[in-house]
Amino acid sequence: MKLFSCVCEQLVFFESVACIRCGRTLAFVPERGLVQAMEEESSVWRVAGDDVPTRYRPCRNAREHAVCNWVVPVDDPEEYCRSCRLNRTIPDLRVPGAKEAWHRLEIAKRRLVYTLLDLDLPVDGLAVSFLKDDPAAAVKVFTGHSDGVITINVAEADAPFRERMREQLGETYRTLLGHFRHEIGHYYWQRLVDGGPRLAEFRARFGDERADYAAAQRRHYDAGPPPDWPERFVSAYASMHPWEDWAETWAHYLHMVDTLETARSFGLALKPRPASDAPAEPPVAVRRLDPRSFDGLMTGWFPLTIAMNGLNRSMGLPDPYPFVLAPPAVEKLRFVHDVCC
Repeated sequence: MKLFSCVCEQLVFFESVACIRCGRTLAFVPERGLVQAMEEESSVWRVAGDDVPTRYRPCRNAREHAVCNWVVPVDDPEEYCRSCRLNRTIPDLRVPGAKEAWHRLEIAKRRLVYTLLDLDLPVDGLAVSFLKDDPAAAVKVFTGHSDGVITINVAEADAPFRERMREQLGETYRTLLGHFRHEIGHYYWQRLVDGGPRLAEFRARFGDERADYAAAQRRHYDAGPPPDWPERFVSAYASMHPWEDWAETWAHYLHMVDTLETARSFGLALKPRPASDAPAEPPVAVRRLDPRSFDGLMTGWFPLTIAMNGLNRSMGLPDPYPFVLAPPAVEKLRFVHDVCC
């Protein structure tokens, strides 16, 4: 994620809706990939200080519910922005707390969509449904993907619920953004791999996806992952089936791309200094890494994650990056990179 600034040079962020220095309205302009200050002009918005004639209006979900900060060009017939128009079902806003939960879900979804647009990945045929369990009707919602529709259980927006599920399932990492990145991986497997020229290479790296998924799922939850899973997979869940291995690896790649872009925006330079007689690693200027080069990404990724974990431990917080990437997992990440780029 980039860092953004207002016309008054105040630092602003992806979710910002108003500048804390000058008070200007802020909005994300998808066509530019920027959060920019807006000025009202004849009932429409223009980018402050901009000579470009394009005019904008806020997304309908911004006007009616204040859960979005994206804009739509005035000549676009769509009322919703490029992120909100993916919604098939939103939470029932009559339920107490539903709007707040939806807002948290939308923030995660917009971060996902930002990365997809930045990578120039197709989003046509994609839809998102936010659904809630209905005990009265014995309906239980499972987060997942089916034929282009990503379903997220609204309960995942509740941090205590998400933490309980993380502990119950023995996961080291569970976030709203992680859910979106994992489920979108299934969508892109169908779009970019299934039936295409890369399918044979996929099977060579991830395994044969024609293996019985239901049987693999039962085996995983009954017996757990294989003892050697850290030597081959990015996560324990990835060991269940080639589809899940792909989705977990895809999500991990998006974690890397977004986090490294943030590090570049901050101009980070890392110079690891081990407290031993071992020679220090060469310095890594993250801002100079080539995001199109997978080897460049990996060069910056390992020292960055060590720094991230070290900073959190200094604050008494859990590691934000509780993963170890073995060589086979790295090669799977390389495959995802090649598919994306």
